Amino acid sequence: MRFLLGVLDSRTGSAYASEMASIDAFNEDLVRKGHWVLAAGLADPASTLVVDARGDDVSLQSGPAFTTVEYTSGFWIIESPDLDDAVALAVEASTHCRRRVEVRAFLEP
Repeated sequence: MRFLLGVLDSRTGSAYASEMASIDAFNEDLVRKGHWVLAAGLADPASTLVVDARGDDVSLQSGPAFTTVEYTSGFWIIESPDLDDAVALAVEASTHCRRRVEVRAFLEP
């Protein structure tokens, strides 16, 4: 199964050097144990562009679709045998990045 582990923060790029080193070690562990698919940080929501092409006209909206105090500032996509294992990895992720982490399963075909 694949899961999205979303890092929740109120700022983008807020990790200290020590947190980044811990995240790097966690990433290496994910690779070594076969869980790694992808990870990345995301730009600040202020730089978001929402595109709506559902009708005849295309609408472009600057800024996020939803305004919240916290937002997804980064993520991991992992392979995991089940939700319990994914939650255990999210606990590790939260410990390493020192942020809250949301666990969300991918829809399976």
